Amino acid sequence: MTTSTVVSISGLCHVYPAKGKIPARQALSDVSFEVRTGETFGLLGPNGGGKSTLFKILSTYLTPSSGSVSLFGFNLTSQPREIRPLLGVVFQSPSLDPKLTVRENMRHQGRLYGLCGAELSGRIEEMLERYRLKDRAEDLAESLSGGLKRRVELAKGLLHRPQLLLLDEPSTGLDPGARKDLWEHLGDLKTSSKVTILVTTHLMEEAERCDRLVLLDQGKIAAQGAPLELKSEIGGDVISIEAENPPALQGQIRERFSLEASLVDGLLRLEKKEGHAFIPQLVESFPGAIKTVSLSKPSLEDVFIHHTGRRFWAPGERA
Repeated sequence: MTTSTVVSISGLCHVYPAKGKIPARQALSDVSFEVRTGETFGLLGPNGGGKSTLFKILSTYLTPSSGSVSLFGFNLTSQPREIRPLLGVVFQSPSLDPKLTVRENMRHQGRLYGLCGAELSGRIEEMLERYRLKDRAEDLAESLSGGLKRRVELAKGLLHRPQLLLLDEPSTGLDPGARKDLWEHLGDLKTSSKVTILVTTHLMEEAERCDRLVLLDQGKIAAQGAPLELKSEIGGDVISIEAENPPALQGQIRERFSLEASLVDGLLRLEKKEGHAFIPQLVESFPGAIKTVSLSKPSLEDVFIHHTGRRFWAPGERA
């Protein structure tokens, strides 16, 4: 682990033990990656991919079954007390006390980290100003909109000036405007405070905003790197084909063009450079066999399909 590395994970595994009639379940398997100082790092994956388990481990809430995890050079298993003051944690589920005001919520948070007196009051005023909450400081938390509540959660998480901010699905429950506002705040925070940010998400547009990311699937890393690097792994444009008989057409494309089309949820999928020029050849070669054809530039979902052979979202599951 170098001085520019905040998080270092090697061979991480976690198994939830059997409980009654519920069998043991492997949530993480041989996960390894590093998070560098000052970057925004994403954990992207579908439901059940392992994001929540990994987040719980990084926040020191859960001890891993095996593997090595260090934060700021401290061993997570043996030195959690040294790590916790350096973390700011914003969980997916709201942690505000609805019957307390915004200021009271922040004051209680500060006391948990040993802040008091003039120092605590000064930090609260700083956070209220930064997150445009001064005019709502005396309002009860339960009266706030979803976007405002998320801003208070962020202000709480940053009150003690952590070096690493952990965000678990931070856009949950937010409308598009509030989601945009949240990411603008995170961008400002990264620039102004040099805080390293690690975020879990199942939203492709959020993952695109990260400097680097890990794509988790069924507890394993399917791919990792910068979003542009990952998309460059796709061999050109993505062609999706709806066919009368997909398996038959799949074989015919292989024989005619020496190309391997994958069959994903009933659609044939091809990766082809200059796909726009190839589509007319494709349609003309198989008259009547193709119902529709579409062309797109590679996305992070295409990266997921490329590495796993299936879509990021199961049919009917998309958020």
